[in-house]
Amino acid sequence: MKIAKIDVFNFDLTYVHGTYIMSGGREITHLPSTLVRVTSDSGLTGWGEVCPLGTTYLASHAGGARAALELLAPPLIGLDPTNLAAINDAMDATLMGYAYAKSPIDVACWDLTGKAWGASVADMLGGVRQARFPLYFAVPLGTPQEMSDYVLARRAEGIHRFQLKIGGDPALDAVRARTVVENTGDEDIIIGDANCGWRLNEAIQAARAMEDLPRFYFEQPCPTMEECIEVRKRTTLPMIYDEVVSDPATLLRAARDGGAGGFNLKISKVGGLTKAKLMRDLGQELGLQITVEDTWGGDIVAATSAHVAASTKERALLSVSFMNDWTNEHIAGHQPRSRDGFGSAPGGPGLGIDVDAALLDAPLFSAG
Repeated sequence: MKIAKIDVFNFDLTYVHGTYIMSGGREITHLPSTLVRVTSDSGLTGWGEVCPLGTTYLASHAGGARAALELLAPPLIGLDPTNLAAINDAMDATLMGYAYAKSPIDVACWDLTGKAWGASVADMLGGVRQARFPLYFAVPLGTPQEMSDYVLARRAEGIHRFQLKIGGDPALDAVRARTVVENTGDEDIIIGDANCGWRLNEAIQAARAMEDLPRFYFEQPCPTMEECIEVRKRTTLPMIYDEVVSDPATLLRAARDGGAGGFNLKISKVGGLTKAKLMRDLGQELGLQITVEDTWGGDIVAATSAHVAASTKERALLSVSFMNDWTNEHIAGHQPRSRDGFGSAPGGPGLGIDVDAALLDAPLFSAG
């Protein structure tokens, strides 16, 4: 089998609850997602998706992904899409870095390979370990009451894992966290996510103010690994690492030096399913809890996350995000679909979803 064609599409996504607010005044209402379709000479197709969270969250943006894909796609024509190692080697030989831009091609080849082999991506990742898994919802930054009301609304929908956006004034953030904890129950997990919003002294102040909160995790307080390590030395709150973990080396440092209790595995950030499997397996062996997610995205991103989650050990899986629950637009019929706060991996071959290409405009560009 050979790759005959690669098409790259735009697909705009809007946030289902209006405005998504993070630390540092960062606000999101809509984002351009980039979809990749890989077509083999036998007619089989595979799909991947990458959607950076704006231009100031990570060193990534939609325009960068598309510029990189224009370089990455042509050398892949004629290669075997089921030889995932060769695909990744060819991309690395074409362009250094840009893991997020390589991700949708890697995922599309996993999808296509599963269809060719009659196996789901979860089967290819090692097998289904759990038929369903808990989902989390992010809580946009707002007043303590607004954030509590948002949590209670999602809780009524069956969600019991919440990621609070904090990272502003440490004293006010402590009130936000305390209000949410006091208005939820023993079955709920609350994660305070600063998204790198504090520097060291501010993070230490915040940790001290939140130290006694039950069921509360502290996530990515500062923009550097060194600062996060220093914060972890000064708190007993379980620490989740996110933005500063992007490869095995940084994951090992977070675990060994940073006292990590867990990390967020953003599939596009690490370069796709091939690298995500390595990171997931390493995290499991290190005894870490894992949140499986991505920077943003729709149905294709949600399906990709679902297969990683389903094949992860239950004890190691902290939570999962179905990004297609966060968006109004759907390219595959809003599949996979959450149910009462839980998700499951589609059971068909590959990603197990049917992408409706008729909803897309003409490709931005094609190779092959």
